[in-house]
Amino acid sequence: MDKDKQLNHLAIIMDGNGRWAKKRHMPRFMGHKAGMDNVEKIALAADELGIKVLTLYAFSTENWARPKDEVSYLMNLPVKFFDKFMPRLQAHNVKVNIMGYLDALPDATRQVVERAMEETAGNTGLVLNFAFNYGSRKEIVSAVQALAEEAAAGKLEPGEITEEMVSAKLMTAKFAPYSDPDLLIRTSGEQRISNFLLWQIAYSELAFTEKAWPDFDENDLAEMVKIYQHRDRRFGKLDETDS
Repeated sequence: MDKDKQLNHLAIIMDGNGRWAKKRHMPRFMGHKAGMDNVEKIALAADELGIKVLTLYAFSTENWARPKDEVSYLMNLPVKFFDKFMPRLQAHNVKVNIMGYLDALPDATRQVVERAMEETAGNTGLVLNFAFNYGSRKEIVSAVQALAEEAAAGKLEPGEITEEMVSAKLMTAKFAPYSDPDLLIRTSGEQRISNFLLWQIAYSELAFTEKAWPDFDENDLAEMVKIYQHRDRRFGKLDETDS
């Protein structure tokens, strides 16, 4: 890692589990299982690279429209994941966070993810942040509603609302100064954002790979980081060669 171009917050859209399984003539749930197993490997590799926040798009608010048996399996994955990998996450000082609308989750799922956050709350290493039952448009609406309530209560004027105030109401605010991803990766060849961190990725670098998520390994991650470090992030400004 080039310390002068440190990647602090990495976001990944973990796509391609189903296609991975289909290619191998396996049921879709086997792809989700393989994808779950890959999370730990990539999380620990990210930690080794000095990444401070790893945000993984695990289940969107739109994913409820999938077949009921698949949704049921996905809701049970956190139970399996934390049962299997919590000891290693603890050993590596990983702090677990779940962002999304947790009240809508089945009780067993919600209890497991809340317990994972509680058990790792004191850890100071990599923040492993799962976006679970998360949708960016809904997140932005929730932030706007919170500010509107403050305005209605006379605590602020509508004209006083700033970008910083909106950012402070988003689910990633707790990760400041690393609230916004430096790099967003999407696996499996698709090149769209799919309602993920729409506000936060305004100036993020984007990278896409043809590899399905279960096949995306530590070497692929290191290569993506290398590509990121060779990019010139200007944030709308000119660099010295353009002036």
